[in-house]
Amino acid sequence: MAKRKKNEVLVLGIEATAHTFGVSVLKGKKVLSNERKLFMTEQGGMVPARVADHHVEFCDKVFLAAIKKAKISLWDIDLIAFSNSPGIGHSLRIGAVFSRSLALLLGKPLIPVNHCIAHLEIGRMMTPVDDPVLLYASGANTQVIAFESGKYRVFGETLDIGVGNFLDSFGRALGLGFPAGPKIEELACKGKNLISLPYTVKGMDVSFGGLLTNLKAKIKSGEYSTEDLCLSVQEHVFAMLVEVTERALAHTGKKQVILGGGVACNKRLQEMSRVMCGERGAKSYCPANEFLVDNAAMIAWAGLLKYSAGDKGLLENTGIDPYERTDSVEILYR
Repeated sequence: MAKRKKNEVLVLGIEATAHTFGVSVLKGKKVLSNERKLFMTEQGGMVPARVADHHVEFCDKVFLAAIKKAKISLWDIDLIAFSNSPGIGHSLRIGAVFSRSLALLLGKPLIPVNHCIAHLEIGRMMTPVDDPVLLYASGANTQVIAFESGKYRVFGETLDIGVGNFLDSFGRALGLGFPAGPKIEELACKGKNLISLPYTVKGMDVSFGGLLTNLKAKIKSGEYSTEDLCLSVQEHVFAMLVEVTERALAHTGKKQVILGGGVACNKRLQEMSRVMCGERGAKSYCPANEFLVDNAAMIAWAGLLKYSAGDKGLLENTGIDPYERTDSVEILYR
C-alpha cells in the first residue's frame, strides 16, 4: 500500500471480542459506517459456542451493510484492523478468520488491535481530551487506566467479575434477560428507597462477587421491590467506580476523565462522574453511545494509529490473545 496521509486512508475495522460482530469504515477521523449485530437472549447469558454461531451467521451481512453505507467498493479499502484481544476465544476466532480472509483476498495490511485500548482511543478521538484517566466499564472489563511511560497503566480494576457481567448476572436473577444493563437503568429510575448493600473498595480495586451473592439472597427473600434493588445497585456500584477514578486523578494529577465501555452508556454513571470531576476542578467526557458500546469504528481508528506508527500489518503477527492485558501493550504512537 502506498503511504497516504492519515486522513486519506480508508480503514476497515472488524470487532468480534464478545457478543457483538461489528464492521466499520473510516476515512481518517470520519466514520463512514459503523454497523453491528448484537447477540441477545431472553433467558441466560452468553454461551460462547452460540455467540460464535451468531457471528458466523451475521458476519457477511454486517460487512456488506457497512460497505454499502460507506458508499465504497471493497477494493477501495487500504487497511484492515481487527480486535485480536482480549475477549471470548470463540468470538475472537471468527473475527480473526474473517479479517485474515479479507486481507489475503485484497492484499492489504492487517493490524491486530487490543479492544480495551481501542475504547480509550475512540474516546480521545471523539472528545476534546488530551491525557485523560479512562474509567473503562464494560462486560468483562472494569479498569481505571492512564497513560504513563509508553503504556496504558491500570491504576485500579475489578478483583473478580467485570461490572457489566455483574449487572447481567443480577439481571438474570431478576429475569430480565440479556443484556440487562438498559433494563436495570430503566427500573432504577422508578426506585424510591435506597437499600443498604455491600460496598467493596480495596485500595484502588473493586469487587462485585460478594455484592452479587447478597443481592441474590435479597431477591429470593421477596422483601424488596425490583425497582428499589436496581436503584440501590446503581448507586452503590457506580459510587465504587467513581471513587477509584477520583483516586487515580489525585495520584496522576490529571484533569480529565473519559468514560468508555457499554456500562458507561448509563446516565447515572455519567452524572456521578461529572459531579466528582466538578468538585475536583476536572472535566468528565463521554462519547456518544454508539462509540461506548463494542463497535468496529474504535478498532479501525486504533488500527490506523498503530499503522501510522510503523506497524506493517504482517499476517504472521495476527494471532488472537483472549487474555492480553491493557498494560502489556506498548504504545508507539504517543
